[in-house]
Amino acid sequence: MQSTYTYPQFDYRQSEAQRQGRVERHPVVVIGAGPIGLTAALECAARGLPVVVLDDNNTVSIGSRAVCYAKRPLEIWDRLGVAARMVDKGVSWKVGKVFFEDRQVYSFDLLPEPAHKMPAMINLQQYYLEQYLVEACDRQPVIDLRWKHKLLSLHQDETHAVLTVETPDGVFRMEADWVIACDGANSDTRKMLGAEFTGQFFQDRFLIADVIMKADFPTERWFWFDPPFHRGQSVLLHKQCDNVWRIDFQLGWDADPDEEKKPEKVIPRIQAMLGPDVEFELEWVSVYQFACRRIDNLRYQRVLFAGDAAHQVSPFGARGANTGVQDIDNLIWKLKLVIDGRAPLSFIDSYHEERAFAADDNLRQSTRSTDFITPKSRASKVLRDAVLVLAESEPFARTLVNSGRLSTPTPYLDSSLNTPDAGDFAGSMKPGTNCADAPITCKGQEGWLLNQLGDGFTVLVFGEASGAAVVVPGVEVSVKTIGAPGSDADLIDREGLAAARYGARAGTTYLIRPDQHVAARWKRFDAGQIQAALARCLCH
Repeated sequence: MQSTYTYPQFDYRQSEAQRQGRVERHPVVVIGAGPIGLTAALECAARGLPVVVLDDNNTVSIGSRAVCYAKRPLEIWDRLGVAARMVDKGVSWKVGKVFFEDRQVYSFDLLPEPAHKMPAMINLQQYYLEQYLVEACDRQPVIDLRWKHKLLSLHQDETHAVLTVETPDGVFRMEADWVIACDGANSDTRKMLGAEFTGQFFQDRFLIADVIMKADFPTERWFWFDPPFHRGQSVLLHKQCDNVWRIDFQLGWDADPDEEKKPEKVIPRIQAMLGPDVEFELEWVSVYQFACRRIDNLRYQRVLFAGDAAHQVSPFGARGANTGVQDIDNLIWKLKLVIDGRAPLSFIDSYHEERAFAADDNLRQSTRSTDFITPKSRASKVLRDAVLVLAESEPFARTLVNSGRLSTPTPYLDSSLNTPDAGDFAGSMKPGTNCADAPITCKGQEGWLLNQLGDGFTVLVFGEASGAAVVVPGVEVSVKTIGAPGSDADLIDREGLAAARYGARAGTTYLIRPDQHVAARWKRFDAGQIQAALARCLCH
């Protein structure tokens, strides 16, 4: 097999504490240097938290693995200084097409409205993402990446955790105030704590083939049901960078993974799909069987679970890495406030409240997609095929087509941290919803609204708020006004899109959390109401 990527080898280094035989206490230790663990490290650094990352390997992921990254995670990575490089290297797309047998029956647009900084979706091999994250971590002095460090055991009490770690130089112990477990679906950390990880295992198997070829397929997501070149099954096609194409073939329940990965089995499948005259080379092949499962609690005393260690979904809909990044986005600002003593210890439990709710939503969507793609009975298949036929001409049927509902953020509409609306509001920015981006001008420079929301709480006031201030001891709160061109507001809504997306009139006020989610909104600025909403959002 050919390869378009050269895998780096990261150096193992012995820590000073290990060399001295000293047990050192750290504020945060992250287990696993995949996309979620590395994002956690960067988020900690952005909020001034020193962090140690342990990984038992010393390179990036082998194979493309997660390739689709959605708009919201890209916005999070943009705040951490990584997204621009990802977008430049990756393949941006927003259109998906669905085929039944030999004809197109449906298409969709993930981002039908203009003027967003980040694209709806990019495709980028996971090894590039991890490389960019590692290089960003290496630029942060408060991040200590430790390769070839394998967690052997973990014990904890109410105040800290004790970790026993194996390295090429032997075994040593370290302590952590908090541990973030990002060590994947087969998490050793989860097993050490005896955490329950329950849900549904699917019997169908799928073949992933990364293929190097120059093809004239457009930069779109194409999904086939029962195509002529792979009868009775489904196929998914995505373009990645470096002229690499991801092709997923449904194999059925009885497929032998070892047999199906052999080139003499893979190549004829691809040739039948592409036609006899298309030349290609295999880069990576894998067979997977997937599940929809969740841990019973995302917090076990001082250990917090994120990403696949906390929840596992089928790959249809790109909900794995994308939702894991949103776990971290939800967690770290809360952890920082608890560590600094600005929020009570119980505040950290809102992480499970909000992200378990999001995980259940993703599991529900993922299970429905899987059931549609791989019907389990003849009746289910007849119904699915009827929907696909109707979708070609009937708009109502298109809403029923499910080739993987692509990842979108789950709003925390019922979160205990929200202050409910006191009246009727226009717009979709309800408390618990992640903020919409919009083009703005700040101090004469064109920019984007999300980039103007600080690391702390932001009060965003549409129109004038002369002398407005919100003072909460120990909590960073900034007040910013946003207005039409010609006003003296801090931010200029140069196209009126911010006001439209936030349903704003003069005086409309939003309280925005450090993770860029709406905590509360009012029709006019009232410092007392804002302070009460802040107290509620911090569990005071």
